[in-house]
Amino acid sequence: MTLAFESATTLAQKIRDKDISSRELTDTYIERIEKYDGEINAVIVRDFERARAAADAADEALAKGNSLGPLHGIPMTIKEAYNLEGTPTTWGIPGFEDSLDAADSEVVKRFKAAGAHFMGLTNVPMNLADFQSYNDIYGQTNNPWNQERTPGGSSGGSAAALAAGLTALESGSDIGGSIRNPAHYCGVYGHKPTFDVVPQNGHSLPGMVATPDIAVVGPMARSAEDLALSMDLVAGAGPLDAPGWKLDLPRPTKTKLSEYRVALWPTDDSAPVSRAMADRVQMVGDTLAKLGATVSDTARPDFTMEEAMRVYLYMLNGVMAASMPESHIEATQKVVDGLDPNDNSREAILARSTVQKHSEWLSENNTRDKLRFAWREFFGDWDILICPQVATTAFPHDHAPFSQRTLTVDNAEQPYFQQLFWAGVITGSYLPSTVFPTGPAEDGLPIGLQAVSAEYNDYITIDFARLMADEIGGFVPPPGFE
Repeated sequence: MTLAFESATTLAQKIRDKDISSRELTDTYIERIEKYDGEINAVIVRDFERARAAADAADEALAKGNSLGPLHGIPMTIKEAYNLEGTPTTWGIPGFEDSLDAADSEVVKRFKAAGAHFMGLTNVPMNLADFQSYNDIYGQTNNPWNQERTPGGSSGGSAAALAAGLTALESGSDIGGSIRNPAHYCGVYGHKPTFDVVPQNGHSLPGMVATPDIAVVGPMARSAEDLALSMDLVAGAGPLDAPGWKLDLPRPTKTKLSEYRVALWPTDDSAPVSRAMADRVQMVGDTLAKLGATVSDTARPDFTMEEAMRVYLYMLNGVMAASMPESHIEATQKVVDGLDPNDNSREAILARSTVQKHSEWLSENNTRDKLRFAWREFFGDWDILICPQVATTAFPHDHAPFSQRTLTVDNAEQPYFQQLFWAGVITGSYLPSTVFPTGPAEDGLPIGLQAVSAEYNDYITIDFARLMADEIGGFVPPPGFE
């Protein structure tokens, strides 16, 4: 495999062994960005000179026998939503372009403390609020597998850069699938951590300090090993919590896939997926069963998916409504005022959750804890749940107003935001989820699936993905970028 597509773990070892210098590797990625990124538009803020200087410093340190950490000399990029000192953080919102970050985010600090350096920032949708990645500042990011298709959002630039071999490592963020959707669409790995085990400080616009509910930040990579290494580096107490607690995530105890108890959830009436997606879940299940794993396609937690989705939408809009214009809130309130009290349609729930009172949020949060206990009981019997991430492979770019967008699933139209289902029922209950590649569909586009487990079992979902790669293969470069 071309050097640019090697895992960060492997590349770090090559630097330590002096098979390649940090400067040589950094220049390799910079040259690839300059060669390929004109057509992908993933790395939208470039900081090449500082990256080269940091690479030179890493090489000088190594020559003196000094180690900067597990990622000594590794060049990487990071989602534009993170603060990187001396660069703008805009979230794709016009008006923030000239506001340069005075300090690094906590995650950036931890990657730098491990020896990594940054070549630039990767693209996002406006306000991080889309399954695509385009905005009026930086334009549209394309999927390296098919440039007519979305790379996903909101960490679409991150996934596209990894898939095209433009960076060694990445980090995204996720509240509605924003790590997992792009990982699936671009054929890479993405891990949505258990809520609050990776600090979000500095994943923010100016003035934002508090950590929003259900949102997380987490690693993206071309291998499960890199996800695990990244979690070793970035997980742990944030600045406010550090005086009082330390994180102790369970480590994997199983060494073979045959030891796992795996539940399959191929599709659901609440959000039907394409036959290709459902069949891929079944294929993974069949593979596991042949290896001797315990597999069920009927096991489910003890609650309805409608209840889980309602709670998620209340939690999600409790966060998202804070950045909505007052005019939108007022218009939505008028809609809610006219609703039948017995209307429990998805549209009604979306409207009510957008203008919810704090007392309503507290009620839904109480139900959320009931769901968390139900998931805990479920994962007492099952180690891993395998399910789709979204309904289809990467879909064509669509910049129409949200209200006019739909998603075609096996020739049937679905509401655009119905895609939130598969991410949301996992996110709303704080569960960790690792999206891992399973190979292409008939259309040639990648399919990634979610491996989900109990809260704090982050390393277990990641290690399951590692073992799956040994059995069915892992990341494959898209044609034309090898």
